[in-house]
Amino acid sequence: MIELTTGVAFLLSSMYGVGAPTVAVAAEGVRPPITEKTSAVILQDRKAVENYLKKEFADTPLLVEIARCESTFTHFTKDGKPLRGRVDSRDVGVMQINEFYHLETATKLGFDLHTIDGNIGYAKYLYEREGARPWKASQPCWGDKA
Repeated sequence: MIELTTGVAFLLSSMYGVGAPTVAVAAEGVRPPITEKTSAVILQDRKAVENYLKKEFADTPLLVEIARCESTFTHFTKDGKPLRGRVDSRDVGVMQINEFYHLETATKLGFDLHTIDGNIGYAKYLYEREGARPWKASQPCWGDKA
């Protein structure tokens, strides 16, 4: 079993509504259990991930565009593992955050880059500190939307 944060529980609940795979919107700070298999299948729905990112990045819509360019709104692969970069396998998750440069800091701050919430949480932190610079490699894709 893995645990999901409230945000992912909301995503699951909003996608499936009543009768969903036994996941309900949890109270703040409560982490409902869900099987790894169910989580990976649900979070492979790119439209659901896109909608979740639009809510999470409501104040910074450029990050939604960056996620579209970096991962096409994909956090988990079909085998349930976090997405890895094609050019650099140290890039991980929906925001393709490079573990070589960011894993130590993310971990110290309490972000797990392998979870969708940790990945986007650290992306918010990174964007507040550095703007879109960490994603400059994909700028030809999102640059006109900045």
